[in-house]
Amino acid sequence: MSKPKIAISIGDLSGVGAEIALKAHNAISALCDPIYCINKDLFLQAAKLLETTLPQGLNLCEVAGDFTIKKGVVNKESGRYSYDSFMAAIELCETGKADAVVTLPIHKEAWMLAGLTFKGHTDLLRKHFNKEAIMMLGCPQMFVALFTEHIPLKEVASSLTYEKLRSFLLDLHRSIPKEKVAVLGLNPHAGDNGVLGNEEEIIIKVIEDLNKEIGFEQFVGPIVPDVAFAPYFRKNFHYYVAMYHDQGLAPLKALYFDESVNISLNLPIIRTSVDHGTAFDIAYKNRAETLSYINAIQSAIELRNN
Repeated sequence: MSKPKIAISIGDLSGVGAEIALKAHNAISALCDPIYCINKDLFLQAAKLLETTLPQGLNLCEVAGDFTIKKGVVNKESGRYSYDSFMAAIELCETGKADAVVTLPIHKEAWMLAGLTFKGHTDLLRKHFNKEAIMMLGCPQMFVALFTEHIPLKEVASSLTYEKLRSFLLDLHRSIPKEKVAVLGLNPHAGDNGVLGNEEEIIIKVIEDLNKEIGFEQFVGPIVPDVAFAPYFRKNFHYYVAMYHDQGLAPLKALYFDESVNISLNLPIIRTSVDHGTAFDIAYKNRAETLSYINAIQSAIELRNN
């Protein structure tokens, strides 16, 4: 089997994306044929800032853009370019020129400064494909799917409706192996039978109805959030559903920060990503780690081969 072609969305050039791509080039080239969505002049500029050179024989998808890279500074130019790079990578997949997209980190404020209304990669994918993309993060030891993502905490409870949760869990069921999934409660102590909130009644009803519909007990819960990631539960569950962003990602990153990846489910293309941000504080200081990126490449290849 020939090596898969992976389109690399370069991320925000004011951050660590270019450094990670260059550091890991030899390692990922053993796994796939990377197509870097960046023009040569900007890649050369990034390499010069890193006091290195571009590897020979790079396969570039030339994305138009000409600006001075500002190390570790939020700016609209790098924000817009990270968007253009991502859209170029998507197009490579849509036209059959790449098998998957792997994204390096963007900066949401830079997108906003560039006049972009998307809250991030997943939000853009959702609107581009008109599909309810699911954000799932993790590593072989544990994956966490997020019912809500980048919304204010005060809006989470009102977002939890029977219809939305049922649709989310059904899409998740269709996207992952037939393994048990721990569904977290929303409230402390999973509501304590209504003492601390009654949103868990919705979760219970959805789980009961959906397990009956799919014919086996895949979804278990609501699990009390403060114990859900204790060793006992992690022995019994590989997949989790968190009701909101930090409920799921705080424990995941405490346990598996370096190795975790971000996977977009329920889409017509394969997209994986690093599970970290632009790290402006260490941009162009040759301190960025590559493990999450290499794992994202490997995850994309595994999804392509399945």
